Amino acid sequence: MTTFDRREEGFEKKFAHDEELRFKATARRNKLIGLWAAEHLGLSGEKAEEYAREVVRADFDEPGEEDVFRKIRADLDAAKVEQSDHQIRRRMDELMAVAVEQIRAG
Repeated sequence: MTTFDRREEGFEKKFAHDEELRFKATARRNKLIGLWAAEHLGLSGEKAEEYAREVVRADFDEPGEEDVFRKIRADLDAAKVEQSDHQIRRRMDELMAVAVEQIRAG
């Protein structure tokens, strides 16, 4: 195996590792944002956990995070909970940072 081949293999392994971490962090963030929204919807305990699972599943509708945002936006609107788009997106960003730290911490 040449040095180039080893470097290429190393980059491929790093890419795969980074993608796995991104997937885990996104799933964790979606659960956290689901729990945040559940609190605003007046849900607690198992109902809050189930709602968070629904938010995680919503992320599989399409690539990106817009499907998660739309679900939360629609649910908050239906419950007449006042949260701006900016507040929801900012909280999603904040919780992504929390999720990444949780994943890195093990």
